[in-house]
Amino acid sequence: MAEFTFDGKKVYYEVHGTAGNPLIILNGIMMSTASWKPFIDEFAKNNVVILVDFFDQGQSQRLTEEYKHDLQVELLNELIGRLWYSKVTLMGISYGGEIAVQYALKYPKRVRRLILANTCARTSPWLKKIGDGWNEVAKTGSGLAYYLTTIPVIYSTQFFEDRAEWMQNREAYLTEYFSRKDVLEALIRLTNSSVGYDVVDRLGEIDCPTLVISGSEDGLVPPTEQQLLHQKIKNSVYVTINGSGHASMYENPAAFAALVLGFTNLNDEGISV
Repeated sequence: MAEFTFDGKKVYYEVHGTAGNPLIILNGIMMSTASWKPFIDEFAKNNVVILVDFFDQGQSQRLTEEYKHDLQVELLNELIGRLWYSKVTLMGISYGGEIAVQYALKYPKRVRRLILANTCARTSPWLKKIGDGWNEVAKTGSGLAYYLTTIPVIYSTQFFEDRAEWMQNREAYLTEYFSRKDVLEALIRLTNSSVGYDVVDRLGEIDCPTLVISGSEDGLVPPTEQQLLHQKIKNSVYVTINGSGHASMYENPAAFAALVLGFTNLNDEGISV
């Protein structure tokens, strides 16, 4: 557990493991470093795993002004520079994947491999309207209303029904968390930071090995958005976790971990036949 100051503001991060490829994990919009607790032991067995909270997430500083993705990209670059890694594997899910894509475009020499889970290359008009809806609910100050609007849709119907007790526990915890004024204000800023995001025409510039992970039942960022990433990124592999929604890491953790670790630790020379 550590922190540093970037642009005069506190950034929280964690480093787990002592040897192996450096793997930096980037959060979805409503996540934090704590979201990855079930994965840390397995991920850090043979890798150095770095978790980080973006501004307005977890234990990093809450901001007051609006911003765009660029700020989070530079936060990430500052972190990598401070850790003295020449190259890292970036794994981003949802919002974190958007930051990872832009980082790979701006700082290609620092990215060894790229893993993009349940993410996209643009904020489509449809996705923007969803974000607008989240923000309108957030303005009411109701943690329960925000939970009901944002969380059930990220899971597949089957998982939601099969894991009823787990979902009830999530509802209790997140409703309390979302009831905090500072949290809702932060989530509005995070959501707004994605407005205007569109790097579709630049995806062909990414040349590092890239794994694109999709959930067949993703109702928030449809598989067509992940397929677009795969079509445009020339050195990419596309994998679907069948039956999984947007929260693929929780719905099928074994498959998710196998994909992330397998791709992270694949020899850079690859396998030729």
